[in-house]
Amino acid sequence: MTDFTKLFEGFGQIRAGVIGDIMLDTYLWGHVERISPEAPVPVVSLDRREYRIGGAGNVALNLASLGARVAAFSVIGKDADGESLEGMLEANGIETGYLTRSGGRITTNKARVMGRNQQMMRLDSETTADLATAEEDELLDQLRIYLEREKPQVVIFEDYNKGVLTARVIRESLALCRHHGVITAVDPKRKNFFSYTGVTIFKPNLKEVREGLNLLVDDVQLPVLRHIHEQLAAQLRHDISFITLSEKGVFYQKGEESAQVSSHLRNIADVSGAGDTVIAVASLVYAATRDVRIMAEVANIAGGLVCEEVGTAAISRERLLQECGRLLG
Repeated sequence: MTDFTKLFEGFGQIRAGVIGDIMLDTYLWGHVERISPEAPVPVVSLDRREYRIGGAGNVALNLASLGARVAAFSVIGKDADGESLEGMLEANGIETGYLTRSGGRITTNKARVMGRNQQMMRLDSETTADLATAEEDELLDQLRIYLEREKPQVVIFEDYNKGVLTARVIRESLALCRHHGVITAVDPKRKNFFSYTGVTIFKPNLKEVREGLNLLVDDVQLPVLRHIHEQLAAQLRHDISFITLSEKGVFYQKGEESAQVSSHLRNIADVSGAGDTVIAVASLVYAATRDVRIMAEVANIAGGLVCEEVGTAAISRERLLQECGRLLG
């Protein structure tokens, strides 16, 4: 039986890097009392603004919330949003010294207008073009310095298709990590779905797998999922498939070991950021234990817990520990 208290205490010894599209999430909370006389749209009276760390930054935030020593790698703009984001990361104990500030890009900001705990509209401010060669060079140099200096146990790639994880950045970053014996994990998007050759943990959701492999099947029974792993492994030559199945839980396979872990009953408020939490927890647990079953079970619980919160939110270390003891102990 796993001693979860001892496992969670060990998270403080794990060094983890997160590379990808870091963004700022802005929430504009308000209420609607009338329709605009200018157009048939609701008038939202703002009550408060709230700023949260999003994208790859939310992965880093989840890792830090669990006690890991975290460094962030990305290219953000030389703008007020970038300054705010950097300050928020530092306030949460995340190393920002490896971030690159570029005058040729703007910091991604997703502004959500919220009424009665529901999203009414989203306004995106972003640069989605691939990094310029000089920006790729600087990002890779920063990662190289980090790997040599800090000797982390795991590096996570969090891809939101905003241009940071180019084919070259992915390829050379994975090579650097392999050279240093570092576990790698990825939450992929379709654009570079098969660029992560040799990654340790490949964590798409079922929709991304269907798109990446051009599958039409709706069946998510274990034999079908095992066949999907085989198709992925034929192209990626990775170690572990870890596929999130929404309300049906998660599937994992490493070598011949595979299983589908069912989800636990939750009061779902918002699925935003659940994938960030799952990849963060899975990577951290695997780095600490090398146990793929425990990895899947703990990450599955974590993903359900954050869905009870509105908007992107980091997992609570204490609550996750409590739920692991209750559901797995």
